[in-house]
Amino acid sequence: MKKIPVTVLTGFLGSGKTTLLNRILSENHGQRIAVIENEFGEIGIDQALVIDADEEVFEMNNGCICCTVRGDLIRILGNLMKRRDKFDRILVETTGMADPSPVAQTFFVDDDMRDMFSLDGIITLVDAKHVMLHIDDSRECQEQIAFADVLVLNKIDLVRPEDLAQVERRIRSMNRMAKVLHSSHAQVPLSSVLDIGGFDLERAVASKPGFLTPEYPFEWAATFELPAGDVILSLDEGPDASMDLVTIALSADEDATSPALCERALRVWSQPALRCRPGSRIALGLPQPVTLDLASAGSMRYPLHSPSGGRFALYTQHLPTEFQLSLQHQQVRLAPRNSQEFAASHTHAQDVTSVGLHSDAPIDGERLNQWLSKLLREQGAAIFRMKGILNIHGKDKRYVFQGVHMLFDGREDRPWGSEARSSDLVFIGRSLDRVALQQGFEKCHA
Repeated sequence: MKKIPVTVLTGFLGSGKTTLLNRILSENHGQRIAVIENEFGEIGIDQALVIDADEEVFEMNNGCICCTVRGDLIRILGNLMKRRDKFDRILVETTGMADPSPVAQTFFVDDDMRDMFSLDGIITLVDAKHVMLHIDDSRECQEQIAFADVLVLNKIDLVRPEDLAQVERRIRSMNRMAKVLHSSHAQVPLSSVLDIGGFDLERAVASKPGFLTPEYPFEWAATFELPAGDVILSLDEGPDASMDLVTIALSADEDATSPALCERALRVWSQPALRCRPGSRIALGLPQPVTLDLASAGSMRYPLHSPSGGRFALYTQHLPTEFQLSLQHQQVRLAPRNSQEFAASHTHAQDVTSVGLHSDAPIDGERLNQWLSKLLREQGAAIFRMKGILNIHGKDKRYVFQGVHMLFDGREDRPWGSEARSSDLVFIGRSLDRVALQQGFEKCHA
């Protein structure tokens, strides 16, 4: 069977990825395209910003955007293959805070994915107006540029020629092999971003020597021989208020630390998690992760249950030493047959967060403009990105807005029709004040 081409659209917050995506979807190219969205935010609204895509848009919005994205992608691509006759190619739009390498890695590390799909290329959009604000202190921004097969230098209408030349020199110094295109509003020939001939694996490995080494959403794996009934998982307070856990029943010759089992754990990790409070009994071998609530003081205990016992793999989001984790049976501590630590090769800026706001009340357009104008004047440098779909009082159409730092653009969109009217806003930035944003938004109610 012919492999399905996959194009990855990446770029830092507000660079124009969704604009380019909509342009591709609206062109008369005769191809049927399935879209996968990877969002960073508490409220997912990107799907609502993609045109004419009621059925072919799939969202990934699960935990750490680097660690879980590969599992999510494998799951969604597997589901897509069940309707293979409905599309010709796939577009993956990553979040602006994503390192694109785990997405690209999917098509080389996983055997099934490699057999069914071919990575046609990584297209990175670069915001010519704002990229220099982030390029030195954002590892994600640097990775997005370094991994590109095509760099689209977007928003050139907003910068002076000498500033544009400076930006282009900088990005070319980071990736000399990529083709560089200039654009306003992501207006580029589709032939320059689709069917470009394949992702340059050799260059990717040269740029990131560990590219083909899988990253996992867990930091520790261990193999245990467990008795029938309950064993007690004990944890103390640690650096986080929760921790995800995956358990897998093994055959006698299977090992939790083997690559094959780690890949199985990755797939389980991509499923919706079951939340459990201390004292909750957890069945071993569930086909989903379990989120342990660790917000209590002192030692917390979780009974892990298996009717017949046996060999089990245990995968934890954090290292056991961070929580003094132990397994006990009848007050006897159980030692793993083997274990392995997996150090994540990425970090994220802890002060970069997202705040999602929702309201069912109509919004007063004038109050909204006054609030956003004041907010951007005072905090525009700290607000990397904002976007929203609003129900403006007295208007029959959706109001869509996008903002990057102090630049703001809003417009009426399609009619609401029979769709339930509500407003959703997402802010992404540094050290955001959730309470102040919520209070300011509520003052905009009509």
